[in-house]
Amino acid sequence: MASISKAEKAYIQSSLQSDPPLRVDGRGLIDFRTIALESGIAPTANGSARVSIGRNAQDGGGGTEVVAAAKLEVESVGDGEGVDGGRVVGSVSCSPTAYPLLSPNALDDLQHDMTSVLNATLSHPTIRPKNLGILPGRKSWLLNLDVIVFSDAGNIFDAIFMAARAALWDTKVPRTKSVQYRAKKSDRSDATQAMDMDVDETAHVGSALDTRQTIQVADFELPDYWDEGEPLDGRQTWPVCLTLNLLPTLYFLDATLQEEASVPLKLLVFYSFPSDATPLLRGMRLLGTGVSDLVQIKSLLKDGEKYARNVWVALEGKLKDEDLRRTQKARERFLNR
Repeated sequence: MASISKAEKAYIQSSLQSDPPLRVDGRGLIDFRTIALESGIAPTANGSARVSIGRNAQDGGGGTEVVAAAKLEVESVGDGEGVDGGRVVGSVSCSPTAYPLLSPNALDDLQHDMTSVLNATLSHPTIRPKNLGILPGRKSWLLNLDVIVFSDAGNIFDAIFMAARAALWDTKVPRTKSVQYRAKKSDRSDATQAMDMDVDETAHVGSALDTRQTIQVADFELPDYWDEGEPLDGRQTWPVCLTLNLLPTLYFLDATLQEEASVPLKLLVFYSFPSDATPLLRGMRLLGTGVSDLVQIKSLLKDGEKYARNVWVALEGKLKDEDLRRTQKARERFLNR
């Protein structure tokens, strides 16, 4: 977040609205700065990625840098907040060095606002991955998606959602195998204490003439190691974010901090592009003190879909390249052992 004077704000706005438009780094209105992405950066996470926008090519400094990591844990359904079929919970944390001018309370408010935007989009039940369930009605996976902002040089929401989508793409869900144990009721206490499993006392298996009382103990085991498994379901449903920075007569993309401080209104649009369906608008949000009308919003959504598709296609290609790079690297490491 940058604080600029009225003169600086007027100068930036007049430059953007000139013919042709002028930006301090020479880009066009719809041009992005250089974007770098790397996946698999956190060895102990189930999926992770780092995204930087506008990093200096000479020394690797500057720019916006965001790291996202996904971690799976088992939770019980019906006890607390557990959901049958699993759930995704996101959080955004900001390094104090990213916003050195903000007080601790202001930084907490900013983190809360970013987290609410992330959760409102990625935690929605309509895009919940289908392979987060373990035992129907009993156990499921909780996917914690943690995003850390290390530096903010503008366009932070686009970077957050790129990193989040890349981390989810990189996430592997361990395969599970159901385990059932049957014992006489007299042996229930010993069996459950020894195996530490969930007990279903209502289930009865066998003939109606069988007078023995039995219980079922259901649990699961992992055929895979914790860092192996199948890709997280629903890769085509996770959206990307596109930020449209609005001036009275135009809009532009990938704003720097000074450009963000000079615009009165920003429109965030979240789109996904399933391969077998029409583009889906997953959400939108207006930020700032400016005003807009419905006619302008409709036009902006149409243009936003076009540019969001470009971001989606570029990100999809980069993620596939990262998969190939890491597969080749793992193969070479195995052969050189």
